[in-house]
Amino acid sequence: MRTVLVLTGPTGAGKSRLAEQLAAELPLEIVSCDSAQVYRGLDIGTAKPVPGIRAAIPHHLIDIREPEQSYSAGEFVADVAATLPAIFARERLPVIVGGTMLYLRALVRGLADMPRASAAVRAAIDAEAAMSGWPAMHAALAQVDPTAAARIQPTDPQRIQRALEVYRSTGKPISELQSQTKPTLPYVFIRIAVSPASREALHWRIEQRFLAMLRVGLLDEVARLRARGNLTSRHASIRSVGYRQLWAHLDGEVELDAAVSMAVAATRQLAKRQLTWLRSDQGTVWLDPADSQTIGVLRGYATKLLDSDRR
Repeated sequence: MRTVLVLTGPTGAGKSRLAEQLAAELPLEIVSCDSAQVYRGLDIGTAKPVPGIRAAIPHHLIDIREPEQSYSAGEFVADVAATLPAIFARERLPVIVGGTMLYLRALVRGLADMPRASAAVRAAIDAEAAMSGWPAMHAALAQVDPTAAARIQPTDPQRIQRALEVYRSTGKPISELQSQTKPTLPYVFIRIAVSPASREALHWRIEQRFLAMLRVGLLDEVARLRARGNLTSRHASIRSVGYRQLWAHLDGEVELDAAVSMAVAATRQLAKRQLTWLRSDQGTVWLDPADSQTIGVLRGYATKLLDSDRR
């Protein structure tokens, strides 16, 4: 069974930089595990690799959807399954890089058997939400599936809707169905998480990175997406951290300074959730991006896997 290297960790920890540094030395191809980088036009706020880097290092599963389209964990797993054999055939090592834990969990643990979307059930949920608001729908979810409600933010209508839809369609909590999974891909995934040693260091990195994104035009990028006319704050692409807060500013809901503070806080909360999930995965190896030995450790893993494939 072939082995795939996974480089993950909280947002802003420096995963991409390390992967690119490694790919400059070894025959690697990067497979993105980022639910926002799949969307065209979301470049700055997703820290998408610039064209020069993508020309030098093969990247996969970036810019594969329009921002008005949806993309699921199931589609991600299917796309990975279609991508990896060709990389191995080129005698190169695939490295999955990113921090979308829903995708990573589906990749490593497998997918649950979920009911298909029901337009009628969704319409009924939307009608209820229009009358009572999504926080109230979140409270309703907590009554029937407290485990799912604890994971889902009251401000995340898409996930609230899906969890309620599954319960109303099957009579079973989505959290129960999600626990009934098994790996579906014939690969071993070595998971390496990079994260600063202290929470304060990670928080500082997150704030500095967002401010740098603003300096190079993130607000203009969001304005261009808004000007398309076919996107709203309900679309999955626009709910990405940073985009959603700046969209609210452009809608006149908050001042820019407040939107920036909200975006930084939301990104830190995302990092906290990512770390919580990764710490629950006992198979994860932890490295500090600030440690000078980290790149050498990664090089050792990658070299070993490349050598084993060539035998």
